[in-house]
Amino acid sequence: MARSNPVPGSISRVSTPGSPPDPARRTGTAEAPRPVYSTGGVAAATAAGIGLAVIVTLTMVGWVAAPHDTFGEEIVDLLQGAVLAWLVGHHVSFSVPEGSISLLPIGLVLLPGLLLYRSGRWVARNCEIARLRHVHRAAIAIAGPYAAIAGTLALLARTDTVEPSMPRALLMGFVIAFLAGGLGVLRQLMRDKGVVARDLLGLMPARSRSLLVGMLASTGTLLLGGFLLFLVALAVSLPEAVETTRLLAPGWVGGLLLLLIQLAYLPNAVVFAVCYALGPGFAVGEMTVVAPTGVSVGPLPLLPMLAALPENGAAPVSSLAALAVPFVAGAVGGVLTQRSAPDVVSEAAPLWGFVCGVTTGLLCAALGELAGGSLGGHRLSDVGPSAWQVGLVAALEVGVAAAIAAWVANWWYTRRSPAAATAAPTATAGAPAEDAPEPEAERAARVELPADVPVGEGLATVTPLRPREDKGGGVAVEEAPEAPAEDAAPAGPTAEEERERKERERAERAEARTAARAARAADRERKREERRARRAERPRLWRRRAAEDDSEDLYGITYEAGPDEVDGPRP
Repeated sequence: MARSNPVPGSISRVSTPGSPPDPARRTGTAEAPRPVYSTGGVAAATAAGIGLAVIVTLTMVGWVAAPHDTFGEEIVDLLQGAVLAWLVGHHVSFSVPEGSISLLPIGLVLLPGLLLYRSGRWVARNCEIARLRHVHRAAIAIAGPYAAIAGTLALLARTDTVEPSMPRALLMGFVIAFLAGGLGVLRQLMRDKGVVARDLLGLMPARSRSLLVGMLASTGTLLLGGFLLFLVALAVSLPEAVETTRLLAPGWVGGLLLLLIQLAYLPNAVVFAVCYALGPGFAVGEMTVVAPTGVSVGPLPLLPMLAALPENGAAPVSSLAALAVPFVAGAVGGVLTQRSAPDVVSEAAPLWGFVCGVTTGLLCAALGELAGGSLGGHRLSDVGPSAWQVGLVAALEVGVAAAIAAWVANWWYTRRSPAAATAAPTATAGAPAEDAPEPEAERAARVELPADVPVGEGLATVTPLRPREDKGGGVAVEEAPEAPAEDAAPAGPTAEEERERKERERAERAEARTAARAARAADRERKREERRARRAERPRLWRRRAAEDDSEDLYGITYEAGPDEVDGPRP
């Protein structure tokens, strides 16, 4: 069998631990890898085609279950309705004679998202993507053709009464395909190369990673609280929901489609509940409001899940307990923000906690804008929360709670760190293992930190320094005192001999410095290997270890504090 030569830039040529062999060698064939951009176009067309097939099938089921005319007279309208439903699944709004329809179910985005995710993994398996940082190329290769398909379908679905927004179709098609397809490519590459998500997050700066974790934790807590609030409200009003379903009389097939529609709108309902817990609430039409300050709504469409809305008047007292959710979310986000990157200066911890709240507010504003919209009619032209009010209130409530929690967490961490510093006072200086013999040079260079100085990432660290006596970068070599010249020696020859002697001494000192530098380089390499071995055997902790810099020789403490000055300013 002919052996295929490896392609430059392929995964088989990358020196990454855990990289898989070339697909051609794995299958025993000489098939060359596929080009990225053409394969991305095929993946985009496949994802769009499967999504359309699923939507057309559901539309056909609904058409069969409902009263209808002959099939030939309604086939065009049926296909246009399926294409319009596919566009709605990508959150593409459309215009009708009465107004516009932009209150779209967020849950329908799950279908194209899953299909694009699988397409991204297929692209990663069949194309040459050498490194993780090249994922965006494959994502663009999928997103570009997918956006073109979405824009073309938006043109085909236009009728005299319905007009989808083509710019929004292009934008949402590209964004959804880029995110979902890129995530699929990244997941497949991480699986092939043996990279875990924790290592991928470790590439981020410590502060950026801590803020990301805090923001996601705060937003997740808010969404969980909103989901529980909606479930409790729906459970309380379950008889009304059952009565609404009985009045609709959808039948078995229609009941299944009605359930799917309500599940698609469930994320919107959760975001509405989060806005209620934050305080601004939301509207269900013009001149209406559902908030903890009061409820005022008009006639509503016959949808069973709308029975969870409270009656007009004062808000239920039990629902006011949801006002504590933003503060709980802020506390969780603040603690996690400081957990991985504590601060030496205690005044900085509340600042980073508040920044976590601000980023959470921005994300809540985006979710509020995505969940709300219009339902065409004049009375239902404004449904959903006010995005800027939700973002502002979330930033203040979550930010204040996160600032307080971050300060407490940072204080607790700095109070506990002296014990860790006493147990391992030279942890940041790279001390050798307990059983290993300690060299004399390392024992002399080791820095003994006081027991009351907090040690850890972001706290007191040890920085290599150079001695002032040595300008060449090596260990200072003590110069031997010069011997006094003999009185009987003549002036001319004595000066010549003195110059030769000084030259010999300078040469000897240069050789000594060169040997010392070589010895230190070997010692640094040995210590680096020991640290790598210890890190491989040590279990991973929730705190990120401080970055090690072995480019210098001696050590100095960048921060020192007395027992009474660890957490407070100097008097």
